Amino acid sequence: MTDKAIFSNTKTFIIDMDGTFYLDSHLIEGAVDFIDRLKESGRDFYFFTNNSSNNADSCVKKLAAMGFAAPIEKIIISSHVTIDYLKRHRPGKHVFLLGNVLLEADFLQAGIHLVKEKPDIVVLGFDTTLTYQKMWDAVKYIDGGAEYIATHPDLNCPTADGYMPDTGSMIELFAASTGRRPVVMGKPMTATVDYLTNLLGCERNELAFVGDRLATDIAIGANHGIPSALVLTGVTTVAEYEHSTVRAGVVVERLSALCDYL
Repeated sequence: MTDKAIFSNTKTFIIDMDGTFYLDSHLIEGAVDFIDRLKESGRDFYFFTNNSSNNADSCVKKLAAMGFAAPIEKIIISSHVTIDYLKRHRPGKHVFLLGNVLLEADFLQAGIHLVKEKPDIVVLGFDTTLTYQKMWDAVKYIDGGAEYIATHPDLNCPTADGYMPDTGSMIELFAASTGRRPVVMGKPMTATVDYLTNLLGCERNELAFVGDRLATDIAIGANHGIPSALVLTGVTTVAEYEHSTVRAGVVVERLSALCDYL
């Protein structure tokens, strides 16, 4: 297969958001051109972010403020994968959730039974309202034998002035305290691939992942035999890619350069 044919079977592109489609509060030049070209080619797309401090509505509003109108059903978040996993495999279980009000609202709307004491499961999300008491309680429940799940593995979340510690950093903190590690959802995990194929009614080889992070956006493709494209508009540099064992099917300067592969 030549590079130009790498997406010949792809029906749906799963596109990362920050660093791929936009940067901070601005659309990346040419990003919308790629979406238009996808539509012209008869293919579809969804946005997928691991950032579980957002919900779909907040993502839609952020994109709208940049001038791009995205239907809410086009937004998928690691929290959606986590909720789906809980409903399918742990129905009726009591959950202690580390998450902000947006994440809590999504869990409650989905019918997940949230509790403050004696949980069956601890779910660690990207909790931008994290307190010491929440951490203390979570450690107590994890150490006491509660099942332990995390929405995604990202160590840091990029911001306009650097980065902030993300869920993956909290995983390391709790591991140091309890010796336990969670079952992780989001990219690059198999649970996300299964969620997407079930949601879209497709086979794995009909998907393609596009993003700027090797450990998540590209690894999910590499680990599951799914085509992927690395864009260099976000966190990964050329030098980092050259020294990485995680390989993308295609490496391009920006999203719009993928138009040549459609």
